[in-house]
This record gives sequence, structure tokens and C-alpha cells, in this order.
Amino acid sequence: MDILVVGAGLAGLAAARYAVGQGHQVIVLEGSDAVGGRIRTDHVDGFLLDRGFQLFNPAYPEAERVLDLDELDLRPFVAGAEIIMSSRGKRRAVRVADPRREPAWTLSTLTAPLGSPLSTSRFGVYALTRALRSPAALRNEPDVTALEALRRAGADSTLIERLLRPFLSGVFLESELTTSRRFLDLVLRSFVRGTPSLPAQGMQAIPEQLAVGLDVRLQSPVRSVRPHEVALDGGETWKADAIIVATDPETAGRLLPDVHVPAARSVTTWYYRPDVPPESLAQGRPVLIVDGARRGPLLNTVVPSHAAPGYAPPGVALVSASALGVRDTTAQERAVRDHLGWMYGAHTERWELIARYTIPYALPAMPVPLDVRRPVSLGHGLYVAGDHRDTSSIQGALVSGRRAAESAVAEGTAA
Repeated sequence: MDILVVGAGLAGLAAARYAVGQGHQVIVLEGSDAVGGRIRTDHVDGFLLDRGFQLFNPAYPEAERVLDLDELDLRPFVAGAEIIMSSRGKRRAVRVADPRREPAWTLSTLTAPLGSPLSTSRFGVYALTRALRSPAALRNEPDVTALEALRRAGADSTLIERLLRPFLSGVFLESELTTSRRFLDLVLRSFVRGTPSLPAQGMQAIPEQLAVGLDVRLQSPVRSVRPHEVALDGGETWKADAIIVATDPETAGRLLPDVHVPAARSVTTWYYRPDVPPESLAQGRPVLIVDGARRGPLLNTVVPSHAAPGYAPPGVALVSASALGVRDTTAQERAVRDHLGWMYGAHTERWELIARYTIPYALPAMPVPLDVRRPVSLGHGLYVAGDHRDTSSIQGALVSGRRAAESAVAEGTAA
């Protein structure tokens, strides 16, 4: 064949689709039992459980290019958040949202105790200007940490601590906001231009759509990669003009020693079946809930079935809760239940734990300075793709796959 792709995650599938579209014969080798990589959905007792809480933003430019968004049947979340705060020792839920898409929340947004009006206005202007600029222009600006960028934009400490840090920690999977401003700006751009959503049948619907029509060989783990040759664990050898390694960063570093492996951002997600009516949670709205005082371990929680009812059996809710790091002890899960009780204003002792997903390498770290277009061609017919070559996002994975395939096609044609 012309091109071998190692890994059937988003990057590998995007690379394969581009190369096939250019008329090349492509085979994708995947070590697991399904496509998707880090984007997989399990079916458990009538629930759809994404392996780690994830959302898809249809405003990603590359997603608009390569996906049939209508076929995904996207179910939107509220374009905002519910912040849980304490007022005189009592729980208080404050709702903030984009007034264009949630006009009923306009008054709550304008009166939310999240900092001075000037601070809030300045941040709003900053976010809007990110949306109006091109991704290339945002990438070319001098880089600083996300925290420094927010401060320079005029966000005061109250706004940062009560809303921006809790919210962005769930995006970056780190709480110090040391992530590059370049990624922060791209995130703000996508949030202003699109509404985070879930495919009706789970996040795995995205890679499954990309895989249609491709020659994907499942349960074909790769042991080693050399120029023009791939060896499988079982001893079989495959040869190709070009080889694109599109695995997770750690596997890519093992197969291609010249590839730098970024530090890992880890996360743990729990899924619960609550013993209360679904409409009693978050007033039945699909809204991300964060703790403005960070009273417990959770980054955020949400009821995915409020957005996509197919995530739970009829008449039942599914609650997702995520925390930084690998947390797999009984004591840690007990702390999660306590925190959920505060965030929902409910008794959670009898909530059924359906599943827990600990993901040691959920995202590559993106410290300053961030090169948003890291090289994908390694020479000698070897290429690398993945979100560690662009940005730690669905957009970054898709773009990196296309870039790797473009290089393989162009260099193969030139040769």
C-alpha cells in the first residue's frame, strides 16, 4: 500500500481520510477493539458512558470541514455555566451565559457577583475580540500564560477565582492556568462562535463517522516502526511508502524515539445514577456546574442526559463528575459524593456509581511558549500526528492528521 497509519483515533482517521481522498491506498492499524483512541463510548445498562467527560464544539473549523454535523445529531448544552457559591453559609447557584443564546439568563448574568462590572466587561470584550480574529492571527501573538493573559485583559481576581479558574481548569486539566495564552484564545474563540454539544449517540459517533469507508484493521497492535516498515506484536511485517504514527503521545514516543512526549494532564470521571427525578437536578437544564469556592475535588459536574436523553434510560438521569488526577480509592469517591451533594443541593449517599474512568494521559500539557504547528514530517517516510502536534483538542487532533497526510502525499509525489 502507499500509506500505513498507526492508530485509529481522530488524528489517524483524519490522516487516512485525506490520503484516500487524494487517491492513495491506505490501511489503518489499530491495537484496540474499536476506533476512537481517547474518544470512546461504552454502553452499560442502558447508559452511554464516554470515557471521560468530553464535549464537542461544532465551531471547530476542521470539524466543519471533515464531519457531517447533521448526521451526528448534536445536542447542545447551555452556552454558559452554573456557579455554586456560598452566601451567609447557604448554597447559592448563580447562572451566567451568553445572552444571545440564553436571553432568559441575561439578568442573572448581569447581576452575578463575579467581580466588578468593569472587569466583567473587559473580559467580555477580550473574548469577543478572540472570536473576531483568525486562528493564525491568534497564534502569532506573543505568548504568556493563560492567567497572565486574563489579568492583562482586565479580569479581576474575583472573576478569575469564582468563574474563570474553575471553568478553565476543566478545559486545560490544570488549575494553575499555566497553559499557553495561544490555546486559551482559541478556546474562547470556539466558545463564542459555537455551542458545546454531545452527539446523540455518544462521543464515539465522531470517530465512527470518520472511519466509514476506510480500511481499518482492529486488534493489530504495533510493536515497532522503521522507515517504510511496521512490525506487529504477532510478528507480521507491513511495508509502505509512508508511515504515519497517530497514536497517543506516549506510544508515539516509544515507536518514534525522536518525538518529544509532552507532560501529561490526567483526569478521573465518575458516572452516577441518582435516586431523584431528573428534572430536580440543575432544573432539568444541560448546564456545566462548577464550584466558585472550590470546596471539594471536582472540576465540574453535568447531567449529560439533560442534553442528550439517549445517554440514560427513560425517566432516569445520568450525572457526570470529573476531578484532576488519578483518583481510584474509596475515600476519594466518598469526597466526590460529598462535593456533588453541595453542587446539586441533594443527598447523594444512595446514588448508584455506574462507572469510574481514570485517564492518566487525558491531554498533553501546553505550556508557554506553545508551538501550535509542531513538525509532522520526520524524514525517511515517517510522519507523526496527534493533538500533541497542534493543540490538545479535537480540533488539534483533526488538523494534525490532515497536516501529516498532506506532508506524506506531497513528499511522496515529489519523490
